[in-house]
Amino acid sequence: MDLLDRLLGHDAWTTRQLLLRCGKLTDAELDRDFDLGLRTLRRTFRHIIFNMEAWTDVMAGGPIPADGDASVPALLARLDRAAANLAKLARDVARKGLWDKTFRDPSDSPPTEKTLGGGIAHVLTHSMHHRAQAIYMLRRLGVEGVPEGDVLGWEQQVPQAPTD
Repeated sequence: MDLLDRLLGHDAWTTRQLLLRCGKLTDAELDRDFDLGLRTLRRTFRHIIFNMEAWTDVMAGGPIPADGDASVPALLARLDRAAANLAKLARDVARKGLWDKTFRDPSDSPPTEKTLGGGIAHVLTHSMHHRAQAIYMLRRLGVEGVPEGDVLGWEQQVPQAPTD
């Protein structure tokens, strides 16, 4: 398994594990205000997943998509699609050696050029930043079995490389 497979696999699996723990929470708990980041678990996961969707679509040459449903089952389905699309894009970039190819980021004013390698790295590190906030919120809510979220912990749970 190469580094890209490890990073993509860890990103998708860890986000999924945290979201699965949210499935047992009430709407009030999902929307409880914390003095941290995006302030609620629902907003945090919605942001993580939308970020994956939007950056992948823009790097692939498409428009920024509309945000979708934010129920836990819908977020899980969106995560599965977004992670698969991001993995396909990232593996294509790696296979073709396009890490330094640029794309136009329409969210900047005016739009700017960014590299595919930088965009992919941004998505993965951005997710980890917000997952750390979600871990804190879940623990504050008393949720048991919240994973630490590190790559080595993921690798012990999922020893095989994810497939397209």
